Amino acid sequence: MEPTREQKIWQVVLAIPPGRVASYGQVADMAGLGRQARFVGKALGKLPTGHSVPWFRVIRTTGQIAFPEGSETFERQKSLLEDEGVEVVNGRVDIGRFRWCP
Repeated sequence: MEPTREQKIWQVVLAIPPGRVASYGQVADMAGLGRQARFVGKALGKLPTGHSVPWFRVIRTTGQIAFPEGSETFERQKSLLEDEGVEVVNGRVDIGRFRWCP
């Protein structure tokens, strides 16, 4: 059976190593979905409870965390990234330094 679009996205995100990040567009492209970056965010929002997909390693192309600064999800993502050694300054990651290049 062919994996769903969501499953393809989750598989790509599972491959992002600790301490690295990928953009929504990069994930979409690697999942074979072309320019469907917005769908990546929706697919990550549909992750089942208890999953092991490191959703927090996916950020905007600019390096910015997509959630509103100060929100619970923003703070969680920032903390999870920092726990892996990714520096987050003013809600942004240095994409040149931390980008995943498979």
